[in-house]
Amino acid sequence: MRLTIIGAGAIGGTIGAHLIRSGHEVLLCDADPAHVAAINAGGLTIEGPVENFTVPARAVTPEDLPGGLDHVAVAVKSQHTAQAAELLRDRLSPTGYVVSFQNGLTANTLSDVVGQARLIVGFVNFGADVLGPGRIMQGNVGTFRLGELTGEITPRLTELAEALPYAQPTDNILGFLWGKEAYGAMLYAGAVSDLSIADTLEGPRWRPLMLALAREVLAQAPVKPEGFDGFDPQDLPGSLDRLVAFNRASAKSHSGVYRDLMIRHRKTEVDELLRDLDGPLTTYTGALIKAIERGERTCEVANLELLAATERAERLGRPLGAVVEVFPAPRRASSGPLHGVQVAVKDMIDIAGHQRGNGNPAVTVPAAADAEIITRLRTAGADVFVAASLLEYAAGAVHPELPEAMNPHHPGRTAGGSSGGSAALVGAGVCPVALGTDTGGSIRLPAHYCGTVGFKPSHGALPLDGIEPLAPTLDHVGLLARDLATTNQVFSALTSRQAAPPAGPLRIGVVPGQLAHPAVEDDVAGAVRAATARLRDSGCTVEDVDGSVFAELEETFSAILLFEAWQVHGARVRERPGHYGPETLRLLRSAAEIREETYEAAVATRARLLPAATEVYAGIDVLLTPAAPFVAPVTTPPVDTPEGAAEGQFTGIFNLTGDPALVLPCGRGSGGLPVGLQLSSPPGTDMALLAAAAWVESALCGGDDPLWTAT
Repeated sequence: MRLTIIGAGAIGGTIGAHLIRSGHEVLLCDADPAHVAAINAGGLTIEGPVENFTVPARAVTPEDLPGGLDHVAVAVKSQHTAQAAELLRDRLSPTGYVVSFQNGLTANTLSDVVGQARLIVGFVNFGADVLGPGRIMQGNVGTFRLGELTGEITPRLTELAEALPYAQPTDNILGFLWGKEAYGAMLYAGAVSDLSIADTLEGPRWRPLMLALAREVLAQAPVKPEGFDGFDPQDLPGSLDRLVAFNRASAKSHSGVYRDLMIRHRKTEVDELLRDLDGPLTTYTGALIKAIERGERTCEVANLELLAATERAERLGRPLGAVVEVFPAPRRASSGPLHGVQVAVKDMIDIAGHQRGNGNPAVTVPAAADAEIITRLRTAGADVFVAASLLEYAAGAVHPELPEAMNPHHPGRTAGGSSGGSAALVGAGVCPVALGTDTGGSIRLPAHYCGTVGFKPSHGALPLDGIEPLAPTLDHVGLLARDLATTNQVFSALTSRQAAPPAGPLRIGVVPGQLAHPAVEDDVAGAVRAATARLRDSGCTVEDVDGSVFAELEETFSAILLFEAWQVHGARVRERPGHYGPETLRLLRSAAEIREETYEAAVATRARLLPAATEVYAGIDVLLTPAAPFVAPVTTPPVDTPEGAAEGQFTGIFNLTGDPALVLPCGRGSGGLPVGLQLSSPPGTDMALLAAAAWVESALCGGDDPLWTAT
């Protein structure tokens, strides 16, 4: 057989060398002059565990390719298919044909030039890499199939298969190509890390991602996908085990995509991947690879962690109504104390280029710049990867045109408000931490409902610039996290404060009668009492404190909240009342009734009582209270209803005082729903509170939060 091979790299060079050794006449054509020169001077060498041999060979560059070609193989990267096809436009003889040895779905590009009748398509899966000019490593012997696009087993197909090494004819070549597209998507995902192919396929943390990618691709196949080398479209979980074994036995440890990115520093085939395939995970993988190509990222495990978090956001977060938008390959520093930590962000915080939703369906203008807290996260190396849903304008009600974020422990119950999307994503194990805001408990209540840590720092400890206000003197931005270690890590990075080790045994204060309040359900009271008993057993002292000042302070909350909210929203309520959902509109219209003198009197009362509120902490390290009187309800009660008032009776007080306050999981109540307890301390003692909370977490669950499990 006489065969011209365009692209004498890993696949074309390996096949060409085997053909030459078998006595066939082969002309190699390659765009790399050094490779061509080395082949002409010293032959083509195949190395590796399969075989080691050198054959004399003739090679040319594309400008020296002769005409009148009968049999041509195309083995270039898929992004170079169009150029290779143009080389053939006036060179292929009337009776000649072309065979493709490429990755990807390139048949249409070739057939547009040579015609479908003159095209044979190949499927090649043996690991090969170019080691240097004239040298190719063959890592294994995998599947090699050839097929006509019509599905016929023609004489020319049989003749070609007999000549080529390892090749067999098939009547479903497109099925093999689509099978490899699914396998290839997994290789693309693994290539964003520096792990081997086998490690990325074997790691339990990556398996849900790999399976989801394969399913996403296979769902798009217009033909029956075929299996090969351990990959079985009908048994994807088993395929991973078999592919691990196949790749462990191969001398090719990393994919060609990885080698293009990190060794050859050249463009990959990702554009062709994105052209041929659709779907959130393949699109996200492509975005990460493009970011690496541009030098914005490097191949590292943090990218794979981000891809896995994105898969969880799609699989776990979207069904809960927690995801607003996923951000492909987000910008961030290449190193820092939060390097690679995936962070969800409540969708009322500015993210450059993103239309901040505020829990309202109206289209907004994309933010021109990041909020200050987003800038700090990116500077610390965090991946700000998803915008999380919320109650409308954080005002305590769901807009009827948008879904409410639901509880990861019971999807028929609310995740809480207003930072419910953030809590749901952390509680479901999508990501380790999320940003939320808190004006009356909007971080701590969802944390209680969803079994996460919820930290509202001291007022002003984290910047509110670029965040939609509700009531500025009560507004806080804070964290929802899977555990105290993560909370400490992120808060320390955002504030440049040094995290303190767990402090204890603690002196804990409790306000008598709180657990006996009629709104407090028995299972919540029981969980908090049991946690308090365990803290006593750990060596902590628990003593009653006088919290009567809190009752006086609480009387000021409604007037301050409503008056300040009217200053923010009043003009729009007058001009466009239909902008708001009915519950939010009702709340804001009631806010219009708060007179300025009423507000000023409430502010003055708050200022007068603040010293007495701080005095509550005299002689104790932290104050312990329930987080909320009940477990997650079916939906979040509006803040200006009796149920809403009851919900926030233990949290709103610390928005008035500005004290740091934190909710920790402490058990489960009815139906297995999480229960949290709340810890607080004087203003400015954030690090001391975090240290005390770490002691409490350790005493309650040995430092392992049983309510958070990454899936």
